[in-house]
Amino acid sequence: MSIERITSLTHPGVEVFSALTETQLRNTLQPEKGVFIAESPKVIRVALDAGYQPLSMLCEERHIVGDAADIIARCGDIPVYTGERALLAQLTGYTLTRGVLCAMRRKPMPSVTEVCARASRVCVIDGVSDTTNIGAIFRSAAALGIDAVVLAQNACDPLNRRAVRVSMGSVFLVPWTWSKQPLAQLSALGFRTAAMALTHHSISLDDDKLKTEPRLAIVMGTEGDGLPSEMIAQADYVVRIPMAHGVDSLNVAAASAVAFWELRKR
Repeated sequence: MSIERITSLTHPGVEVFSALTETQLRNTLQPEKGVFIAESPKVIRVALDAGYQPLSMLCEERHIVGDAADIIARCGDIPVYTGERALLAQLTGYTLTRGVLCAMRRKPMPSVTEVCARASRVCVIDGVSDTTNIGAIFRSAAALGIDAVVLAQNACDPLNRRAVRVSMGSVFLVPWTWSKQPLAQLSALGFRTAAMALTHHSISLDDDKLKTEPRLAIVMGTEGDGLPSEMIAQADYVVRIPMAHGVDSLNVAAASAVAFWELRKR
């Protein structure tokens, strides 16, 4: 490893942690050069186990022989930047990271066909832009047996820094990709699609027809407006969660967990 002690967040190489925006990290023009930031030892270990390539690390000196020691040993000859806690605490969100950050190379995006090849339960995410919700959806997907996630182009990036942190690394456990026409692509692969929405034609989430589908895609919409009408019309099923006390909807992350559990593989 190459230890570099820093006294400023403008130190060459540290800009990946301190100055680059999510768009710059993602590198839309050259996706093969895209980077993301994994925060906390636990999340970094999950990413390494999933085969992501580390590029550099940032941590307090005490973590070099402490919480980050095993990670550094796995990462080979990459720069490890270290500084005083007072300096590193100036980074937004640093105090939530357990003091260890790692810049990692993004992997090439697989196709919908590739991520869904062996899948029987898939989540489609349309328009969800809140990073916390994206992270929570992925955590529920990993925990409750969702085989893959397909995101419409208008959804938040799962490798957004906060989404990765909220997911506790679950974004590295569930295969995922982007699609311009997720429902059409999944239908072509033999999936029936279930749009989570309130309409006059919605069936209950506990309907036996849904549970017996061999390949089912559960479609989740935006936090506020839900799914667009054209996507609802395209789905094979429109599904509602039965609720009490006149409550008509749940936060999309909570709704996804309920749907994933009820429609899990049996």
